[in-house]
Amino acid sequence: MLVNVKKNTISFRFFVILLTFNLIISCKSTSSYQTTKIEGKKIGVTNEKGENEAITNYVKPYSDNINKDLNSVLAYCPETQDKSKGTWQSNIGNLLAEITFELGNPVFQKRENKTIDACLLNHGGIRAVIPKGDVTTRTAFEVMPFENSLIIVGLTGKEIKTLAEYIIKEKKPHPLYGMKIYIDKNTLAINKIEINNQPLDENRIYYVGTSDYLANGGDNMTFFKESKIKFDMEYKLRNMMIDYFKKVDTIPNITTEKIILE
Repeated sequence: MLVNVKKNTISFRFFVILLTFNLIISCKSTSSYQTTKIEGKKIGVTNEKGENEAITNYVKPYSDNINKDLNSVLAYCPETQDKSKGTWQSNIGNLLAEITFELGNPVFQKRENKTIDACLLNHGGIRAVIPKGDVTTRTAFEVMPFENSLIIVGLTGKEIKTLAEYIIKEKKPHPLYGMKIYIDKNTLAINKIEINNQPLDENRIYYVGTSDYLANGGDNMTFFKESKIKFDMEYKLRNMMIDYFKKVDTIPNITTEKIILE
């Protein structure tokens, strides 16, 4: 009797071991999956479902207040400012560069006891025209929708020369202030460069106002990126525009030539 119990116990253990082994093998054989097909559905955003009235009513006071601020008239523009009109410079480019200097220079003087010598922004950063008529806060957001801030970069006279060569090679009306570049009308070679009506001194440090995007090498302006002399004014270019619009009654139409053919 004892022998039979022992045999039965051994058989049961063997059965358990065999079953466990089969389960392991089964799991391994079914654990490998392959994706054979992915299906998706495009759901368009339409007015089919209508608006949620509760949400609309909740948001309305805030949106009304924002629109009131954006639509507030700050100044008047007697002539449309457009970046597409002009070979080497445009009226809106001249305006933005001059705003950068006029509003940025007092901040730089107060913080660092230094003066901005020139300003350079990028043509592509201007995203709208300033149309003839009333100028509002919304206008500034449309022209400069990005959160770019004013950075002052120290460049040697030699690096200013590289900057000038970049502008001539680009053949775009980049906003420029405080600098004049005289070039040969046939070869486009640079004859001379003036900063604030003074000949360029290659050994001097010049302070150039620009955006944080360009200061980090944006638009291939590597001469800014390579400089170790940088000051963050923590002043957004768009806010400078708004402050300038509040300051003046009429927006000037600046057509001063910065690239002069000889």
